[in-house]
Amino acid sequence: MKIKKSASLPLVIVCSLTFSHVHAQQANSSPEFEIVSKAAHVQFGFEKLNLPQNETMGLLGGAYLLRVNEAVEIGPAAYGAISGKRGGFFTGGAELAFRRHVFADVYGKAGLYAGGGGGGAAAVGGGLMLRPHIDLTWKSGRTEVGLSLSQVRFPNGHIRSNQAGLVVGFDTDFNYADSATAGRSFAGLGRGGIGFDRMQITGGVFQPRHGIADLGAKPYEGSLGYAGFRSEQFLSGNVLWGIEAGAAVKGGADGYAEILGGVAYEIPVFSESVHVGSRFSVGMGGGGKVPTGGGLIAKAGLYSKIDITPDVFFTLEGGLVDAPDGQFKAKYGTLNLGIVLDDVSRSRTDRTIRGMEWAASIQHYVKASRYSGGDQALSTMGLKINRDLNSGLFMSAQAHSGFSGNAGGYSVGLAGLGMRSENMAHGLGLSGEILAGAAGGGGVNSQGGAIVQSLGYLTYGLNRYTQLKFGVGRVKSLKGQLNSTIVDATISIPFGVPSK
Repeated sequence: MKIKKSASLPLVIVCSLTFSHVHAQQANSSPEFEIVSKAAHVQFGFEKLNLPQNETMGLLGGAYLLRVNEAVEIGPAAYGAISGKRGGFFTGGAELAFRRHVFADVYGKAGLYAGGGGGGAAAVGGGLMLRPHIDLTWKSGRTEVGLSLSQVRFPNGHIRSNQAGLVVGFDTDFNYADSATAGRSFAGLGRGGIGFDRMQITGGVFQPRHGIADLGAKPYEGSLGYAGFRSEQFLSGNVLWGIEAGAAVKGGADGYAEILGGVAYEIPVFSESVHVGSRFSVGMGGGGKVPTGGGLIAKAGLYSKIDITPDVFFTLEGGLVDAPDGQFKAKYGTLNLGIVLDDVSRSRTDRTIRGMEWAASIQHYVKASRYSGGDQALSTMGLKINRDLNSGLFMSAQAHSGFSGNAGGYSVGLAGLGMRSENMAHGLGLSGEILAGAAGGGGVNSQGGAIVQSLGYLTYGLNRYTQLKFGVGRVKSLKGQLNSTIVDATISIPFGVPSK
């Protein structure tokens, strides 16, 4: 096995309504195969938008960008409200940027973000967001800081704002292998892919403090159920950092969503199979009439972790959530199912290549029921991440946001399982997935937020690095009237990652 620095990796993104991709360098198919290390850049930014009627909204953004070469970066990105009065405003999409060395340690960048979303009752129309920008940054080691000049506009809405902002970024590595090597064992160190060590599917409740009312002035009388997922990486043997996302599935708060980053500290008790820990997270949340003000929220909690097998565990967590800029204050509790993705804490050298897919999709709802009455078609753009459990079974995590059909603010988060067939003649294959999660916003009748979705796909391999998938299925709200046929077009990039 060799480790090699590469200047290309297959990655696909949605840019407005079209896709673009780059091909990866082929890994050696001999027994001495290659682990390829791709340069990547994690970037965060903050800026303040000017909205109609002299209103302002603080916008926080984040992106994970792979460097195709020294000049081009491409990858998924997301933005959300963190100040003002539009808590619950989120968009998700993709970023394409061109980077150039100016002089000394100064770099310039010109890019375009295209995504879908909305929320917080913002005037986003169908939900399509465009953000062209120019950045000027100073680089020190693996860190960059600088200024950004951008325009944020919703072409079929009423938001068009020019502003300056701040950006900070960090260089990292994305280690991968050819997808044909999935299942192969090798001896080596270092994380694969983005680098998360474990993932949890979360389910829990908020219990709002007595006397707190929603934005419609209706006092909360019970709990709000929510579901989501969390990905974490160990910084040391006891300290972790991670990101988490969730959305309402019960209690009449459909449309509520949150994205947070946090740190945790855990220690073993009794044995190495039982741990206790504490966690603090901060991020963005709102929607579903939950009174989070401008969108800033914070969580603090304690948890216990019990290993069921070396690769599967449960956590039980409880704590407090607070919106400093709003009225929302609550206790929370969650029961989470976790899966160990990697283990580098003890310098393991017995590693395995696991198959993964990154995919971008357009989904079209033929008839989406609305709270205003009647049905109307809508379309979403989304990101899918699939990870193999074995040669035919995979788990999937997905996020989709509306960009047309007068459903700006409609967002979906899903997780579940899928199966795929062996490739048939002429590069064709079959696959299917069954997912559950949360959806809401944009006036779509998903009462409570809980939904289930199933899709079957016909897959065509353009080459060993790129696949097209065409799917048909159904999405159904468990309590609302949403019950629609879905048509899906997906372009995916399969690859392998070093893992446990």
